[in-house]
Amino acid sequence: MSVLRSFDLTGKRALVTGGNRGLGKAFAFALAEAGASVAITGRDAAANATAHEQMAGAGHRVVAITADMTQRADVERSLAEAIDGLGGVDILINNAGQCIHKAAFDATDEEFDQVFDLNVRGLWLCSKVFGRHMADHRGGVMVNVGSISALIVNRPQMQASYNASKAAVHQLTKSLAVEWAPHNIRVNALAPGYVKTEMAPVDKPEFRRMWIEDSVQKRYATPEEIAPSVIYLASDASAFMTGSVLVIDGGYTVY
Repeated sequence: MSVLRSFDLTGKRALVTGGNRGLGKAFAFALAEAGASVAITGRDAAANATAHEQMAGAGHRVVAITADMTQRADVERSLAEAIDGLGGVDILINNAGQCIHKAAFDATDEEFDQVFDLNVRGLWLCSKVFGRHMADHRGGVMVNVGSISALIVNRPQMQASYNASKAAVHQLTKSLAVEWAPHNIRVNALAPGYVKTEMAPVDKPEFRRMWIEDSVQKRYATPEEIAPSVIYLASDASAFMTGSVLVIDGGYTVY
């Protein structure tokens, strides 16, 4: 197989949670451009419809599913709708997540639970439901979206619940990679640095000193710059890779 062909996803079926905006939408477009048919999930039906229209307008095969990935019934329905629309799922991108910027003394127990419910429990539910489908169909690939927040303590904003949740994502990635290797399921994580999305207000002056100037490259990324790494992790280009965390952060964590 040629080098470039190892990145080809023609004939693959992928599902991206939180695929209607930000990083998730960039991942969905990239997977489609690499040849995969794609399903996206999200809680916001209007955002799902917009993303679907944009992808279909670009000539991609896409299915949009309105679902809450913290609810097992919604996760199981998402798999059923993806199978109905795409024929199956070979690639799962666990991207859905949220962050609450609050100091630990100020954050409520409910807010902590809210972050963990989506970032960890939702990822757990998706991994189990889609993992069983993959195990029953000769294997597959999972890419979990972690964060450099699992490796550092962000500043100036405090976000202990988010940092802890992403550390859990990294460790869950390694654990599932070990358990599911016999089922021909590879599980890796992507740990982006600061990326300009709705969830990361990288343009705000109060964040520039510590978010941008402390980075080796002294800039933030766009979602489209991170997306090719998902293609690497989802494709045969990374066939000898599982249980790894790929950090893409402009050099932020080297200091």
